[in-house]
Amino acid sequence: MKNILPFLLLLIMISSCETGKSYTEFKDVENTPEDYAIIPLPVNMNTAKGRFLVDDNTHIVTEDTLSKEAAFLAEMLSTASGFKIETTTSTEKNDHVIVLKLDSEIQEEEGYRLKVSFDQIEISGKTPQGVFYGIQSLRLLMPPSAEVGQVESLTIPAVEIEDAPQFSYRGMHLDVGRHMFPVEFIKKYVDLLALHKMNRFHWHLTEDQGWRIEIKKYPKLTEIGSVRKGTMVEKNWDENDGKEYGGFYTQEEVKEIVAYAAARHITIIPEIEMPGHATAALAAYPELGNGTGPYEVETKWGVFPTIFAPKEETFEFLEDVLTEVMELFPSEYIHIGGDEAPKKEWEESAQAQAVIKREGLKDEHELQSYFIQRIEKFLNENGRQIIGWDEILEGGLAPNATVMSWRGSKGGIEAAKQGHDVVMTPNDHLYFDYYQSKNEDEPLGIGGFVPVEKVYSFNPVPEELSEEQAKHILGAQANLWTEYIKTTDHVEYMVLPRLTALSEVNWTPSAKKDWEGFLSRLEVMKERYEALGYNYATHVFEEEQNLTEGKQQ
Repeated sequence: MKNILPFLLLLIMISSCETGKSYTEFKDVENTPEDYAIIPLPVNMNTAKGRFLVDDNTHIVTEDTLSKEAAFLAEMLSTASGFKIETTTSTEKNDHVIVLKLDSEIQEEEGYRLKVSFDQIEISGKTPQGVFYGIQSLRLLMPPSAEVGQVESLTIPAVEIEDAPQFSYRGMHLDVGRHMFPVEFIKKYVDLLALHKMNRFHWHLTEDQGWRIEIKKYPKLTEIGSVRKGTMVEKNWDENDGKEYGGFYTQEEVKEIVAYAAARHITIIPEIEMPGHATAALAAYPELGNGTGPYEVETKWGVFPTIFAPKEETFEFLEDVLTEVMELFPSEYIHIGGDEAPKKEWEESAQAQAVIKREGLKDEHELQSYFIQRIEKFLNENGRQIIGWDEILEGGLAPNATVMSWRGSKGGIEAAKQGHDVVMTPNDHLYFDYYQSKNEDEPLGIGGFVPVEKVYSFNPVPEELSEEQAKHILGAQANLWTEYIKTTDHVEYMVLPRLTALSEVNWTPSAKKDWEGFLSRLEVMKERYEALGYNYATHVFEEEQNLTEGKQQ
C-alpha cells in the first residue's frame, strides 16, 4: 500500500492538470457575432474580449428577495456545467462570482443590466422580473447544447447590456377548448414563452366544443360539458370520426400550472367565453339558454346560434363560475370573450326582448353591451378588469374594458381613440393557426398565410393614432386556435419560429429591428429549439439558404 499511495496521488494531480482550467485563461479570448445571438435583440449591447468560465468555484451571490431567480439560474448553470452551483447571500468571498441584485436606479419595471467579464457576472434589475429577463439573456449567451447537458468548459462571452421591453404586454394564446393538451405540455409551452421574455399566457378554457376547467359548484360543466360525441374530420362538415373526445383540467392542476408560470414571471389570463360560444355550458345547464334546447356539445367547428340568456339565473351562474376562476388565477385581467355571439336567439326570445325594453336598450347589440357591463361591474368589485375581443365594442364599450383587436387593427384603433387600453392581435399578422407557407404538404391549418417575415414586420402601434392615443397600445399577442391542431408536435410547429419573431416585435424598439440580423440570430436559436426538443417549421431557414446559394452563384 505504501508504494501505491504516491502513485495514486500523482495520477490525481495529472488528472487535475489535464481537466482543470483557470478562469484567467479566458481573459483575452476573442468572441464572434454568433456568440451574441440574443432574441429579442437588446436595446443596448456592447461586446468585449474575454469569457467567464463556469467552474467548481463559481457561485451565485444574491439577496433574499431574489432567491427564486437565483435558484432558477443555479439549476440552469449546474445542468450546463456539471458542477453544483451554490447560492449565498454572503459577500465575503467575491472572487469569480455571479451577482444578482435589485437596482432602484433602473427606470423601467422590467428593465435589467447584464455585465459579463472574465472574472464576474452581474445581473441587476429594478424588479425580480427584470433580473429574470437578465438571466434569460445570459442563457442565450450560452451554447445551445448547454440547455440539456454538460458542456466541456462552459464559458460565457463578455458583454454589457442595458435592456427593457418596448411593450408591457407580451402575450401568447392557446386554445384548449377544441383540442386540449397534457399538463406537462402546458408547462413546456410556458417554458417556451419564458425563453422569449413573454409575460402573458392567454389560456382559452371554454368553447362550444368543450368546457376545460373544473368548477366545483357546477360539476356538470365537466361531467357533461367537457365531452363531445365525436369530431368532424378535417374540413369535411359531413364526416365525423365518431370517437368520444373529452377532458378538463382539475383545480389542483390549474394551481400547479399557475404557480409554474408565476415562477417564470408569466401571468396566466383565463378566458371564460360569454355570451356566445356557450354550447358546452348549455349542454350541462340548459336552463341558462333561450329555450332553444336540447343542447349537445358541438362536434363541428364554426359559429353557432346558441347563446346565454340575459336573465338573472345566468348572471348568478357566471358570477359563481368567475368567483372560482378568480380564486385560481391572480391575474388582473379576466378574459370574457364576447366574440362571435349571434343575436338571433335574443331577437326571438320574449325574455331577452323584455330586458331590452326594461333597460331602455336600442337593440340586441346594446343588450350584449348590457350583458358585458354586468360582468365587468362584478369583476371590478372584486378588484379585477375585463378584457375581451373587439366585438365588445359593439353596442357601447364597458367603461373599464381592455380590447383585444383580432379582426385586423380597426377595433384597436377605435378603442384607443375612445381612451381604452388595447392589445393588438390581428388575424392578418398574428394568427398562428394560419399557414406558414404555401407548400402543398403543409400540416393542416385553418387558412390564411402568415409567414415569419410577416409576423416580424408587424408594428403594434398604428400610424393613425396620435402620440397620446398610442399610449393605450399595451403590446401584441399571437393566437393559436386548435380546431385542426390535435397534437403537441403540431402546436410547436405552428408556433415556432413565429413566436421568436413576435418576441422581437414586442420587445425591441422598431428603429432597431433588422430582418437580416434577426435571421442570423435565428439560426442559432434554431439549434436551441433542437436541443430543447421543440418541433419547428423550417421554411424560413430553407428560404435563407436558397437566397444565400443564389447570391453565391
